[in-house]
Amino acid sequence: MFTQNCNKIFSTAVRNYHLTDNVDTPISNPYPTGSIENLLYQKNWIDTVQWHLEDIIRDPHIDPADALLIKRRIDSSNQERTDIVEQIDTYFLNLYSNIVPEADAKINTESPAWAIDRLSILHVKIWHMREQTERTDISAEQKQRCIAKLSILQEQLTDLTLSISQLLEDYAAGRRIMKVYRQMKMYNDPQLNPVLYNKK
Repeated sequence: MFTQNCNKIFSTAVRNYHLTDNVDTPISNPYPTGSIENLLYQKNWIDTVQWHLEDIIRDPHIDPADALLIKRRIDSSNQERTDIVEQIDTYFLNLYSNIVPEADAKINTESPAWAIDRLSILHVKIWHMREQTERTDISAEQKQRCIAKLSILQEQLTDLTLSISQLLEDYAAGRRIMKVYRQMKMYNDPQLNPVLYNKK
């Protein structure tokens, strides 16, 4: 199943990142360029790096100049993440292009790729919550809270995996209409962000 493959790829990417645990480690994508697997691995690598950038920027003693550089890097990462999500949606649009929807076919609240985006981020959350359960410098109470949270995250992973699988089955059967709205971000566009175009 597609979602099971996603989970395998996301789990591998998170684990590979933590071999060095360094935001500047270059990605070494094991999947062929142009493949959906390559996109999924790249997507999770971005999510994992950004998770750590978000940790770093919250250091109360961080140099303001460094914080600004990291904020710019996070902005760039968010744009790259969105671009990849759209490429994944293009994969699904092509995959289901010949499917004729049923007369009463429904529209989903989000595209498949945005659901997969949440699945990818969930893998990053689970990795880091599991780390918290393995700490030896915290109280027993805090450890139990982390264990309870990890259990919920793992349940969410099971549910989300099933939900995405069912969504893809509905697309393949014509029970849902495959429809994608491309990003309409304005703040990165020098022609749409007034702070940018007013400085010309």
